[in-house]
Order: sequence, then structure tokens, then C-alpha cells
Amino acid sequence: MNVVVSSLNAKYIHTCLALRYLKAFCGDEFPVEMAEYTIKDPVMNIVSDLYRRNPDVVGFSCYIWNIEETIRVIGMLKKIKPEVRIVLGGPEVSYDTEYWMKRVPEVDFIVMGEGEETFLHLLREIAGTRKYHFVFGIAYRNAAGEVCVNPGRPKLNLDEIPTAHRFAEDVPALANRVVYFETSRGCPFSCQFCLSSIEVGVRYFDIERTKADLLYLIDSGAKLIKFVDRTFNIKREYAMELFRFLIDNHRGCVFQFEITADIMRPEVLDFLAEHAPAGVFRFEIGVQSTNDATNELVKRRQNFAKLTRTVTMVRDSGKIDQHLDLIAGLPEEDYASFRKTFNDVFDLGPEELQLGFLKMLRGTGLRHDAAKYGYVYMDTAPYEILGNAILPFSDLMRIKRVEDVLEKYWNSHRLDRTVRYLIDRHFESAFDFFQLFGDYWEERGWQKIGHQLEDLFERLNAFLAYRDAPDRDIAEGLMKLDYFMNHKYKPRKIWWDFSMDKSAQMRSVNMLADHPERVSAEFAARGLTEKELHKHAVIETVPFDLARYERDGTIDRSRRSLLVVVYEPDGAGAAYYSMELAAPSAVTG
Repeated sequence: MNVVVSSLNAKYIHTCLALRYLKAFCGDEFPVEMAEYTIKDPVMNIVSDLYRRNPDVVGFSCYIWNIEETIRVIGMLKKIKPEVRIVLGGPEVSYDTEYWMKRVPEVDFIVMGEGEETFLHLLREIAGTRKYHFVFGIAYRNAAGEVCVNPGRPKLNLDEIPTAHRFAEDVPALANRVVYFETSRGCPFSCQFCLSSIEVGVRYFDIERTKADLLYLIDSGAKLIKFVDRTFNIKREYAMELFRFLIDNHRGCVFQFEITADIMRPEVLDFLAEHAPAGVFRFEIGVQSTNDATNELVKRRQNFAKLTRTVTMVRDSGKIDQHLDLIAGLPEEDYASFRKTFNDVFDLGPEELQLGFLKMLRGTGLRHDAAKYGYVYMDTAPYEILGNAILPFSDLMRIKRVEDVLEKYWNSHRLDRTVRYLIDRHFESAFDFFQLFGDYWEERGWQKIGHQLEDLFERLNAFLAYRDAPDRDIAEGLMKLDYFMNHKYKPRKIWWDFSMDKSAQMRSVNMLADHPERVSAEFAARGLTEKELHKHAVIETVPFDLARYERDGTIDRSRRSLLVVVYEPDGAGAAYYSMELAAPSAVTG
């Protein structure tokens, strides 16, 4: 029997861990082939490829991001190959299972919950006596075409599952794709908006096996491994042992963990601050809301003071990037409350702030209680809310505009200096900056058109002009620096008029080549010739003492600065230097 397991990933760089577990668990008895696609692939291309494989059984792993596209694939595949058995599994179809069986008549079976053992048992019955009523954990159609839902299956001993990380066909692409990895299953918390809260208890894979698999992946070329554990640090000893192991064996690989920040012990943070190599670990922290009443309603235990301590210690160590998550639309969180939540979390200074919107996932307590809070939401995946009793659709759309500008101007790190300056000096809060700019962005219709890098700078400049913002020349000076530092090579075009004419630029280049010590000892040590400066450097003036501002945040207009940005010939990046200019004549002549 030819078995294919398949999934439509959100992006090409993603991989589906579930398929690898199914192949590993069933491979000794049945030839299982993995077929991964993306939700952007044309349906005809996917169906053609599956048809070419000539499967007897196709199992699809289903999630909110791919269910609708998967249904279209199934419908077409069943028309051209009606004898193929279609099996669905995954979190999206593990709840409201009878609904899915009725909605998609081409589906023959649904595997509910943890799928390895259930899928193997089902394959045995398909190949044998076909007594499907004996297969715990599935839904199927009986001889009369009626939908039957069997009782669930007890949880597996994780040590009985073969490794999912040692398939030869995965090795060539490891360096270019995200590797998903789990050390445990389950979650100790009961957050009512999350499917993980449904599984009671946490089970762990053997730690020595985990280490061996990680070492294999690292040695085979993996560059980014994302741990899918819902709370990686819930078992402190286990987490610490793995932190130590990865510090000793990372070999340039990057590891991302989802942690619960308010239970992170100070001694663990001290250890990471001292021993973790910079850039090797990334932490994803789900804050979601800082409103205590909201957290209580969704059964989310969170101590924001302890969370703040953890985030601050990690940030101050300079070793680990942090990605903090928020959810707009939780119960009793209106627009004003969410504004406070956003500002509370932004003030912690995360490298990335992810603003998401509540989704009414099938099987969650919040979906069950939707009417209680007046929720209106999408009928199909991703089931995103359209409003509730205290947060109307109009407010959600305003927050959507915040999200759009936040992604472009903060999470992308294209204008860090400029945005930080504007928030600190010219707007009441971070939220207000992103909201007002987002409103302006939409009013201009920019959400309907694409943008190049320089467009982001020009549009921010236009927004500041529209607001008649004070000290626009200071902001523009920082924007110039941010723009230059966004390039690996000397930029061919700029979005402003140079403050120096060509003759002034030539005199400045001569001075930099003849007297580099006037800039700094570090700049002089580079020994750049006039020719090299012309080829690999840009110079510009800014109307304040840039070095002092970078040092202590003071805006000193008594001295301008000569900004010198030098690009590495091999495209490895850029470095900038500044020199005080006592008087305009020093440069402009």
C-alpha cells in the first residue's frame, strides 16, 4: 500500500514536524512518502504532484493556515483518483470532527489528537480487515455512509516514538529551512484561547535522545531550530541541561524557544547572561495582555512584575533577542486597555513586538463562551474576531493599522534610531506614534501599493511634515544614518538632497584621507585611501552632535557632525563614524 503524508506549509522555509513523526512511526510497516507544499502553490500543481506519486492513502496535516487550501486540493484529487483514501489529522480537524466529515464528503477518515499510533492502526485496518470501529481516535463513514466518531486514544509513551529527525531526504535542505523540534508535549496552563490548554499534563522525551537528535541536526547543517514546546522552561532542570548542551555544541546554529518569563529563575538568567553566546538563543514570550481582569477571565496566570524582571535582565545581557507577543481582542480589553497593554510591553524594549488578533479556535473554552462576551468572528479559518461587546470592528481596524506600521518600522529594524527618537521626544506613547502614522498611511492609500526601502523613509518624512513636527531636521539626520546603515554596499540613490555640494564633498574626502585621526583612532586605523573613500564611503552632515546623542541622548545643536559611513568591499556590512564640525566653513567652505 502506497502511503503519502502531506501538508501545505505557510512558507517554503517551513517544515511540518507531524509528517516526520508519522513516517517514523509507520515506516517499518508501510512505505510512507512525505510531500510538502505551500499555501501559495497552485492547486493544480499540488494535485498533479500527488497524482504522480500514485498513492493509495493520502494523509493531510491540517491547521488554521492551510485548511481551506487543503480542502480544495482534496476535492480535485478525489475527482481524478476516486479510489484514493483521504485521511485528515492535525489540530484544526481534531475538534468539531463530525462537522468536518460532513463539510468535506471526500474525506474518508479523520485522526483526532495525537496521531502516530492512531494512524498506524488505521493503515493496518485499511490494508486488512477494515474494522474501523476498533480504531480508537478516528472518525469514519460506515457502510451506510453515516459518520461515526470513535472514543479517543490514550496518550503515547513518548519514548515509543522513533526519532523524526534523521531522514536522509531532509539533510540537503536543512541549512535553508526552519527545523521544528519538540522536547515535550502538553502545557501546564489553561489559557482559554489556546488549544494547548486542552491537553492536561506535560510529557517529556528522553533528554539523551533529545541531545543526540539535536547534535545530528547541527552536524548535518541546520541553521535555525525552533522548539515547539509550549513552555520550554516549565521543568527548570531539563531546560538548564539543554541550555548548557546547546551552548557547548551550537556551532553557529540558532535556537528559538517559547518561554514563560514570569517563572524564569534569576540564577538561570544569570547563567545565560554569563555563558550564552550572543545571537545563538532567541526567546518568544507570550505576554498577550497586561490587564489583570482580562488574564483572570481567560485563566491565564501571569505575574507582570516578574515577567518584566526577566525581560529586562535578558535585554540588559545583550545576548538573547526577545520576541514578545500580544493578542488584541481578549475579554474585557477595550481600545484604551489594549493601548496600555501595548505601551507596557513596548516599554520593555523587545527586539520584536508581535501584535496578533484573537482567533476563536475550535475546541477552546473562549470559542465555547463567545456569546457571553458578544464575539463576532469569521466562519472559516483563521476564525479571527470581528469585534465583541466592548471592542467594535472600527476599533479593531484602527489597531490593524498599528500592526501594519509596527511591522514596517519597528520589527523590521530599518529605522530603530529614528523611531526611538520620535517616540521618546514627540509622541505621547509608542502606541500613539504607530496609530497616528498608521492612520496617515491608510489615508494616503499606501496600504494598496508596494514600497521600496527609500519609500519607508520618504513616507515617514511626509508624515512628520504633515504633523508639522518640531525638530524635523534632527529626525531627518537620524533617518539619514538609519538609511545608510540599511545597506551592505554604498547606496546608489538617496531620498533627500545632499547638504554638501560636490566640491565640499571632495574637500571632506581629502581631509578624511589626509587626517583620519580627526575622526577617531578607530577610523584612522582603517588606513583608507582617497580612492577607497570615494568607492566605499558616503559622507553627509547632520545638524547636531551625533556622537554625544549616541552616547547620552542629548541633542546639542551647537556643533554639527560630519557623518562618515564606510561599507566593506565584500558586502559584509557598514560602520559609521562622526566628527564634530565647529563651524559651517569647515565643510562648506
